[in-house]
Amino acid sequence: MLAPERGVFMRSARFLLVILLAPLVDSSRHLHKPSQSHKTGQHEPLKLTSKLLFQITLHAFLLWASIGFLMPVGIIIIRMSNRVECGKRLKVLFYSHVIVQMTAVLLATAGAVLSIINFENFFDNIHQRTGLVVYALIWIQPLIGFLRPHRGAKARSIWYFMHWLLGTGIPILGIINIYIGLHTYQERTSRSVRLWTVLFTAEVVIIAFIYLFQDRWDYTMKQGVILGDEQIRPTDHLTSPSSSQKELASIS
Repeated sequence: MLAPERGVFMRSARFLLVILLAPLVDSSRHLHKPSQSHKTGQHEPLKLTSKLLFQITLHAFLLWASIGFLMPVGIIIIRMSNRVECGKRLKVLFYSHVIVQMTAVLLATAGAVLSIINFENFFDNIHQRTGLVVYALIWIQPLIGFLRPHRGAKARSIWYFMHWLLGTGIPILGIINIYIGLHTYQERTSRSVRLWTVLFTAEVVIIAFIYLFQDRWDYTMKQGVILGDEQIRPTDHLTSPSSSQKELASIS
């Protein structure tokens, strides 16, 4: 990776951390005190005010937009480059991938900061614990991406495997946690989330189909042609009885 790219990334990361940590310093004066329900391991039914409902909705939207939509789209974009030979198009796809993924990281970070400031975070349930792991991995992944070795380097294969593993694992873990979050919201508020679950499932199915179909698209398109533009006829694969008998006779 070029030194100017590393410098730009490090400056951007420091600037982002200053912006994101400033509200946390201010909010430390207003920490939530553990409630009696936390001590007993049980939660009281959540009383939704208009402000709290807005905060929950914004948190859910940010996490959906980042992990549930942009990250899978970024993966699909970079996979498209496997079939592209034009240098300009490769650059466009690569930088589109970087922009989409960094936007997803920023949105996820904003969602994390929002939850830390406004919600009680005792990390005593699966949703919060899984979210903490996802937030940590989300910031490790771009660091790995920007610190990639040059092609031909010995560490390139290890880097590629780690980048692919995290790049695939983070969206999967994040999507699972979105389902857990919807279930937790329904438990705490007694409000139905069936519609959002169905819509989100439909989106996940569509993205998964596109992801799996990408590798088969070129192969599928080539099924109708051989040696240029010559079309394959269905009868080309069928042999008449007479020809089969002739072939058997010649073999015997």
